[in-house]
Amino acid sequence: MSGDRRRPWVGDLVLDEETGREGIATDVQNGSVWALRPEQGHGTWTMEDPDRPAVLTFREELGNWMW
Repeated sequence: MSGDRRRPWVGDLVLDEETGREGIATDVQNGSVWALRPEQGHGTWTMEDPDRPAVLTFREELGNWMW
């Protein structure tokens, strides 16, 4: 996991610690609700976490293959 404490944002791979699922942030609302999708496959879910999700990989490190 990156030691960078930058705020997670759209495109980052994050860990939803409540569910144990990893996902790509697709939307951030009010800085505390994240819309996520799996890195591969289908589906979406939301995560409400005032302490923010744990960033596994920032979007710059993921590269352009996702977009």
